[in-house]
Amino acid sequence: VASTKAFTTQLAGLFLLTLALAQSKGRLSDEQEAAHLKTMRHLPVALQAVLALEPQIISWAEDFARMENALFLGRGLHYPIALEGALKLKEISYIHAEAYPAGELKHGPLALVTNAMPVVTVAPNDTLLEKLKSNMQEVRARAGVLYVLADADTRIESSEGIHVIRMPEHYGPLSPLLHVVPLQLLAYHTACARGTDVDKPRNLAKSVTVE
Repeated sequence: VASTKAFTTQLAGLFLLTLALAQSKGRLSDEQEAAHLKTMRHLPVALQAVLALEPQIISWAEDFARMENALFLGRGLHYPIALEGALKLKEISYIHAEAYPAGELKHGPLALVTNAMPVVTVAPNDTLLEKLKSNMQEVRARAGVLYVLADADTRIESSEGIHVIRMPEHYGPLSPLLHVVPLQLLAYHTACARGTDVDKPRNLAKSVTVE
């Protein structure tokens, strides 16, 4: 029920559709399309490097297993990735989890932040990074504990109250495909630590089998 492969393959399929539409409208040259396709062909290698981060993700999961609430933040392309992380965590570990665009942090969710509300932050090195760092400072000022998926060149370091997992490489427009995998693994390992059945989440069913 908590499908992961469907999410990632749909992202890849939509990216290919975007390339086709952009080229048909004359907004993408043959050289640009070839460069994007080359990047896509490298995805399996890049994803293997992300999967190698699993021991660090298990360490995070041991913390999350003791929690009853969690907050996920992302900006731009990565807000839907934060949504997916929160959805998977609530589906299979039964921890109440919500995701917000990081720019909306001050308008409600910041009131919930305490040391008992872990805040997962998707932090790619993009044009919104400095704004995201400001959001992180707001969380720390309220004694919130941050769990950050950071690109290697973001200069975000682990310190008191900030746990950082360094992503192996920055992947531009395809970055969401890499960042979603650690969040799905976090949900899986948290559920395992709590002893829930990841293959049969309670109360859920596939819509193709139940109306």
